[in-house]
Amino acid sequence: MDLKELVTKKLTEKFPQINFDITDYKDQLAVTFDKQHIVTISDFLKNDEDLQFKLCEDVTAVDWARRKKRFTVVYHIFSLKLNSRIRIKVDVEETENIESVSSVWKTANWHERETYDMYGITFKNHPDLRRMYMPEEFEYHPLRKDFPLMGIPGSLPLPKKEN
Repeated sequence: MDLKELVTKKLTEKFPQINFDITDYKDQLAVTFDKQHIVTISDFLKNDEDLQFKLCEDVTAVDWARRKKRFTVVYHIFSLKLNSRIRIKVDVEETENIESVSSVWKTANWHERETYDMYGITFKNHPDLRRMYMPEEFEYHPLRKDFPLMGIPGSLPLPKKEN
């Protein structure tokens, strides 16, 4: 049984009430579902005996700018047992937040902080949700589509050049 068949079978058997969109593009499997199930599905993918996606390699987002659900939060997870990675994706509106998966994967702590800092997506129940790159008082999120390419003049003081 290949990865797509295995993941599809496991998820649909365990969660028949959840609508999964499972796609495979250039041998990259992606599983999309409703954001309310993110912790439950993540915990299952990590702890299922046949899957064991024990490593969360990255959490990032896509800003679609004009869609009702503006952001897609993307989790890249890896299974040593299967020597395979998949992406799990959930759509989030600009004013919504999403449950943190740092209780499932400890590595998600920093990845979620980075996503919060760059996109402004808030992760509920995150143990330490604060900015990572930008100063705490910075009111913008640089990877959003509406952030100007050249930045916002005067929004962030630059260090002075020492002679």
